[in-house]
Amino acid sequence: MIDARWTIRLAALVALTFVRPLAAQQPAATPPPQPEYRETVDVVGATVLPGMEVPQDQIPAPVQNATADDIDRANALDLSDFLKRRATAVHINEIQGNPFQADVNYRGYTASPLLGTPQGLSVYLDGMRMNQPFGEVVSWDLIPRLAISSSTLMPGSNPLFGLNTLGGALVLHTKDGLTHKGTSVQGLFGSHLRRSVEFEHGGARTDGTLNWYAAGTLFGDDGWREYSPSAVRQVFAKIGWTHGPSALTVSGGHANNNLHGNGLQEMRLLSRDYASVYTTPDITQNRSTWITASARHVVSERTAYAASAYLRSIHSDTLNGDINEASLDQSVYQPTAAERAALIAAGYRDVPASGASAANTHFPFWRCLANVLLVDEPAEKCNGLLNTTATRQRSVGVSAQGTWRFRRGALGHLLTAGAGVDASGLTFEQSSELGYLAPNRSVVGTGAFADGVSGGVVDGEPFDTRVNLDGTQRTWSLFAADTLALGSRWHATLSGRYNHTSIRNTDNIRPDDDASLSGEHGFGRLNPAVGMTFAATPALTAYAAYSEGSRTPTSVELGCANPDLPCKLPNAMAGDPPLSQVVTRTLETGVRGRAGRRLRWNAGVFRASNTDDILFVASETTGFGYFRNFGRTERRGLEGAVSGQFGRASLGTGYTWLSATFRSAETVNGTGNSSNEAASQGVPGVEGTIAIEPGTHIPLIPRHTLKVFGDVRLTRALSVDVDLLAISGAPARGNENGEHEPDGVYYLGPGRTDAYAVVNAHARYALAPRLQLFAQATNLFDRTYATAAQLGPTGLDVTGAFVARPFPPINGEYPLQQSTFLAPGAPRSVYAGVRVRF
Repeated sequence: MIDARWTIRLAALVALTFVRPLAAQQPAATPPPQPEYRETVDVVGATVLPGMEVPQDQIPAPVQNATADDIDRANALDLSDFLKRRATAVHINEIQGNPFQADVNYRGYTASPLLGTPQGLSVYLDGMRMNQPFGEVVSWDLIPRLAISSSTLMPGSNPLFGLNTLGGALVLHTKDGLTHKGTSVQGLFGSHLRRSVEFEHGGARTDGTLNWYAAGTLFGDDGWREYSPSAVRQVFAKIGWTHGPSALTVSGGHANNNLHGNGLQEMRLLSRDYASVYTTPDITQNRSTWITASARHVVSERTAYAASAYLRSIHSDTLNGDINEASLDQSVYQPTAAERAALIAAGYRDVPASGASAANTHFPFWRCLANVLLVDEPAEKCNGLLNTTATRQRSVGVSAQGTWRFRRGALGHLLTAGAGVDASGLTFEQSSELGYLAPNRSVVGTGAFADGVSGGVVDGEPFDTRVNLDGTQRTWSLFAADTLALGSRWHATLSGRYNHTSIRNTDNIRPDDDASLSGEHGFGRLNPAVGMTFAATPALTAYAAYSEGSRTPTSVELGCANPDLPCKLPNAMAGDPPLSQVVTRTLETGVRGRAGRRLRWNAGVFRASNTDDILFVASETTGFGYFRNFGRTERRGLEGAVSGQFGRASLGTGYTWLSATFRSAETVNGTGNSSNEAASQGVPGVEGTIAIEPGTHIPLIPRHTLKVFGDVRLTRALSVDVDLLAISGAPARGNENGEHEPDGVYYLGPGRTDAYAVVNAHARYALAPRLQLFAQATNLFDRTYATAAQLGPTGLDVTGAFVARPFPPINGEYPLQQSTFLAPGAPRSVYAGVRVRF
């Protein structure tokens, strides 16, 4: 790093503190908030711990805030659903195929529950970091939507929010008994047998010294796709004590969820049956228990202190039935004489003596069973895999800060300084059982595992994909922030945070050899930020800001980073050299203002550049790949939003133009891409690489996002909420070079998704002051659309039957049919319910 950059960082070890407004903690006697996700408010909470108020006009960023009423009026299923429909610059990829397992993307950065996805957003709940230690993933189903009092979406690589804040941070606060008194019970029923019961209760002593709040959710849904039920069970409780200038709060929760998400579907099968799935099962079981404690003491109007601590335990288990792609170029139909003899000796009947082929055997299994008996090559002859993982994580964290307001000469200061420590321990186990595909496209296990013994060999090597990893991770940080008043119109902000992370992995299967996952890694960095606001008039403010953020490589990436020991899949880990941490530098500027008391607007531009980004690239010597640091990627764009109150109607709209591109050349796997190296040399349908050139678009990130929403009170008792979401198409994974063109034979389907628009509507009718009926229709006009796409080999034909070796060999290699797999959006669904308040 050059000396000038270090000088900037050292000079910038103070930061802007955007604190949760005290007004948000007052009893709910204030007018109800407007029902849209607002771009600006008078004061904004934007640090993890509460400090002192900063007027909104002094914040050099387009912060977005929402309240419990905003989320309630939108009738969102969970927080990710609300962000998708109302937050500017947010879009959703439904790759997992379950509404509680969405990839939330903000300005081209992701918070995903899928292990191995590059994460770029940090999420906090009451000071507790929701990004999990193993992979930085975010499980949206573990966040209690009903208990959320406020959310703040902070853009950019703001260093105050610690690691993984590359594109933004989402800070959530929960309700308490002072602001949410009373009891309510809600029931809902509707399409796809969706049903739920929710309750909440809050209260406080008359003197306000003690308050309490509790909430619970019991949710079930059969899902609109085959084999895709979900069950979500959440409870949350909070108790608070206040005595003069001091306050203490303890909260905790538990979630026990069972989610079926059957992922992407091949485009031809989706056209035949929109509710179909490629393979099954695909089950995720999440169980989590946590407790948090926070304290605050206000010494005077000029001094305040705050601290928080948390404990969290997460158990996650997955079971995925997949097609074994290694079998697609094999002869899997007719058993050999030796295989027939083994099957008959084991007591099997009706073993075909000859003639079994793709034409008369749509779901082959005989050669699979025979190779399991012979412990020969079941990993090549069995066309199914049952992949399982078990993850256990335990986390603890403590943070504290002080805030001081003072003047030095002509400058006014709002200074915050603090420190934090987060520590975690984890175990991760992964195994694969060989099986065969059944007519309903489920995978039937055979009892042979990828354990180096019962799974036989692949190309003469033992078939072994097991992982048994123990790990610890510790991060300590120091941060400081200052808001300087340079007069009545100018305000400068300076911030900085130093993070140091140590990761220690212990491989329980291969503790000492070259493929061991064991190792120790350390990462440290000082991230600075600086910003300025100028209030040209009371109704018009301009801002500009620069910030830096970083994320350390995850265990998945550290476990697959050796070009000499490449991995076939990101989760097939091997011992590797260390990776460098990703660093993001963000520049943004804009203006915001008000027209009268009811209309607010903002417009701005931003540019975020990643260096040492991490990409899964192709090996030069094999068809496998590995994670490595490479050059740069960039996200730049412009965004704007307008919201206002017009009589009985509250209306708003937000638009984002986003260009997310690779800025360095690289070679990646492009087997499903018609322009790959092998296809260009006259061998289509086989493994091949593609070259990324600077300027090509990053997959799965749309260029245009438009949201329009409004709430209209038609009568004193009846109100209607409507929102429109319009998204442009985006390149598919596997089309990183943007050159895929289907030929209709070896390569099927486009290299990107189509643009789409979806309308949702929600109506509420008050039968009595404490009794309300509501109804909701999602995807009102029943549009079919896809939120994401991926290129890759397909093992099924247009009827859904399994097919191996679909084409004759070329130069000794059997080509596979490559296709486009899509993440389908949900069809029209209608729900209705009742809410009672006491």
